[in-house]
Amino acid sequence: MTDSNSTSLAQPDDIWLAGARACISPNFNLRPEQTDVSLLVIHNISLPPGDFSSDAVERFFCNRLPADEHPYFAGIAQLQVSSHLFIRRSGELVQFVPLNRRAWHAGVSAFEGRQNCNDYSIGIELEGTDDLPYTQAQYDVLAQVTRDIQRLFPAINGDRIVGHNDIAPTRKTDPGRAFDWAYYRAMIGANNKQGQ
Repeated sequence: MTDSNSTSLAQPDDIWLAGARACISPNFNLRPEQTDVSLLVIHNISLPPGDFSSDAVERFFCNRLPADEHPYFAGIAQLQVSSHLFIRRSGELVQFVPLNRRAWHAGVSAFEGRQNCNDYSIGIELEGTDDLPYTQAQYDVLAQVTRDIQRLFPAINGDRIVGHNDIAPTRKTDPGRAFDWAYYRAMIGANNKQGQ
């Protein structure tokens, strides 16, 4: 996707979260007009898989990942993807795309029959894998960020917080079985069945 993207879209009213380190991705564009942001999608990522020691995720989302740096990177370096937010194992929060813009995190996806989840969702990547427990620092930051996002976008209620696996079940498994939905939902005060 290259239509109307990147810094040419940067606007004074773009929404950047306080406390997040900005690492601006070129991989975003405008949401369709009159789109109500109404879905929060939780993902996981680590590059290479299971390695939490580098800035490879940041370079990947900014189109700066060298294909020859690791065998795994050869298959993904050409992709143009992004997420709004990334929460490292330490709890550090990195923001790639303004929350009011369309990040490219969901791919082919649908929620409750509505296609193209990128159009109306916010994506949060947790540094991790499907099977390795997430850190307390990640849950703490995720809960706070979720509450902040819900204040900004009230249509995102507890029923509209899902995993990538919920919107792309034939393609994706993240955030995986290691993600403790019940614990997270208790932290944000949401009690529903989605994503469990």
